[in-house]
This record gives sequence, C-alpha cells and structure tokens, in this order.
Amino acid sequence: MKPVTITRPLIRWLAISILSGLLLLGAVDTTVYVTNSGSKYHRETCTSLSRSKIAVSMEDALKSGYEACAVCNPPVPSQGRVVPPKTSPPQKSLYRINKTSLTKSSQAALARMIPGEVVGHVDGDTLRVRIPNPPPELKTLETIRMLGVDTPETVHPHKPVERFGKEASDFTKARLLGKQVYLAFDWELRDRYGRLLAYIYTPEGRCFNATLIQEGYGYAYVSYTFHFMEEFKDLEQAARQGKRGLWGDP
Repeated sequence: MKPVTITRPLIRWLAISILSGLLLLGAVDTTVYVTNSGSKYHRETCTSLSRSKIAVSMEDALKSGYEACAVCNPPVPSQGRVVPPKTSPPQKSLYRINKTSLTKSSQAALARMIPGEVVGHVDGDTLRVRIPNPPPELKTLETIRMLGVDTPETVHPHKPVERFGKEASDFTKARLLGKQVYLAFDWELRDRYGRLLAYIYTPEGRCFNATLIQEGYGYAYVSYTFHFMEEFKDLEQAARQGKRGLWGDP
C-alpha cells in the first residue's frame, strides 16, 4: 500500500472537517424550547411560546420532528448534516384529576394535559375536539361532554330549546371554536353515549367548565360525583346571588 502524502490541500480539508464537526456538536447541544402541542422549536424569549414551554436539546427537538420557528430564528443545524427522520412526539398519559389532591380547578397542571383543537360545536357543554397523536384510550376526533357542568338544552331531540340555552351555546362557540385547548379527566372517561368526559382548559390555564358556571351559563351537574364538585357548587351559588346569566331576571 502506497503511503498517503500529506499535502496542504489535504491539511486544509481535514481542518475544515474537524471545525465543522465541532460547530455541529455545539449546535445539537444548544438548548431550545418547545410546547406540548406545537411543531416548532424556539428561543426562550420567543413571543410564540406559551406557558407550557419545555427546555430540550436541539438534537432531541430534531429527532422529535420539530422545526425551527420562523419568528425567533433559533439556531439551525450546519449544512450537510443528515437530520434524523421525523417521528411523532411521545404520547402523553391521561391526566386524571381524581388521582391528585387538588381542591381548585385552577391548581391543575396544564403541562400534563392532553392538547387538542376544537373543530366542532354542539351546544354549551359539548364540543368536538381533534387530538394529535392521541394515547391509546383516545381517538383522533372526540366528542367531548364537559365534566361537572350542564347548560340549558338547545339540541335535545325530545326537549324544546330552554331559556338561556342559545346564549350558553353561543358563548362556548365564540370562546372555543377553532382554538387550542387542553384536556384533563376524572373517574369516568366516557358517558353512556360514548362521549369523552373531560375538563377543558384554555392556554391561559382556566378551566372552561368552571367558567360556564361562574358566568351563569350553566349549572353545577351534581347527579354524578366529580373531583371539583364542591368548587362548582360554590360557583353556582355565587352566580345565583349575583344574578348572572340564566339567574338574572327574564
């Protein structure tokens, strides 16, 4: 075998290769930030980040299929790097409120909830939600009946539209349709009609089930036990006393 002649071009090529490798190593070790439901990775100061931002290495973000945010322009891998094939973000387990010691709905951990998008509206307390990469217990498209709240009927096959039903339905539609939401669960996962039973949270961390009662758009539904029953009963009593919504004068 002939010996390799070390020439200046070869030395230059080796130096550039080593330097590129070091730069790339630094890039994948860089900390970036992702959210539970997004598809981009960001700088920590990015205005597109929500409260659920999660710090990860850029290498892990790339392996999970995240792409660089176009708003904050975070670091990107060096040219020539072979990016691993995209994979779906890891599935989350269901966040069961009944297994916690929480006493108020506002104490729930948004980061542990299942993210989804409201894609359909039925009435004040029932929605259709699309869930990306759902865990085995859930489907990609679910009809959700909100836990612990009952709004006046608007679509019941055997009942007329009830007083303040349209207002409650319009309120839910205006606040949630087309929006990002987060789902938490309780003892029972589904009702007898197969609908998913859930607490629906907004990105700000507010439980929309509680909001409906607090604003007078629904009753605390106490026919079945749920974790936040005492809180919801108190919210209904306050709405009654304040004559809000359906408790106001006709």
